[in-house]
Amino acid sequence: MHRTRIKICGLTREEDVAAAVAAGADAIGFVFYPKSPRYVTPQRAAELIAALPPFVTAVGLFVNASAEEVAEIVRVAPVGLLQFHGDETAGQCALAAAAANRPFVRAFRVKPSTTGTELLEYDAHSRASSSLFNGVLLDTFVDAYGGAGKVFDWSVIPKELAHRAVLSGGLSVQNATGAVAQVRPWAVDVSSGVEAAKGIKDAGLIAQFIAAVRAGDATPGNGVQVRTD
Repeated sequence: MHRTRIKICGLTREEDVAAAVAAGADAIGFVFYPKSPRYVTPQRAAELIAALPPFVTAVGLFVNASAEEVAEIVRVAPVGLLQFHGDETAGQCALAAAAANRPFVRAFRVKPSTTGTELLEYDAHSRASSSLFNGVLLDTFVDAYGGAGKVFDWSVIPKELAHRAVLSGGLSVQNATGAVAQVRPWAVDVSSGVEAAKGIKDAGLIAQFIAAVRAGDATPGNGVQVRTD
């Protein structure tokens, strides 16, 4: 049985980091986008990273930051993985990742008109851009950057991409089991779905979300049904 990896994103407090780790999260995310309500300074992120046990990955989320900015933030806050969520090109992501000497994930913001072919081309182009490319994160398109708690049509995800992609966008305790059972992604990424308020996580919701993902792992199924466009 595949064990879907789980990232809890937008952490700002020690108690939330501890709750995510205790519940079994594989990764935790820090938002380095100043306009986000979940923004943390590199210094604050460094304090939180210092409390992490071995084999829990710290991830830094960036939006349209320069390669120099990314490298400087990573120097202060030693995240293990970069996550690009803006309008960065594949080349810009590759430059920033090289400057920071970290692998990266590149987000694709899925629109109602998005096709499976577009997703495969995006993944292939990103992979060709750099040996540091680690995978595509699929999120829901909204006008603002970052998550908006909205789900996109999972059936657009080609089966040949799903197993190595990160699924995000509107995931919650209520829909995580179905999402994992249908899509069979490599990992899931949640933020607002486990919050008491923006930037404030709910330990109970984190535990319930992880349990819901595990229930999805245990659900028989063949993965996504590819939509023909």
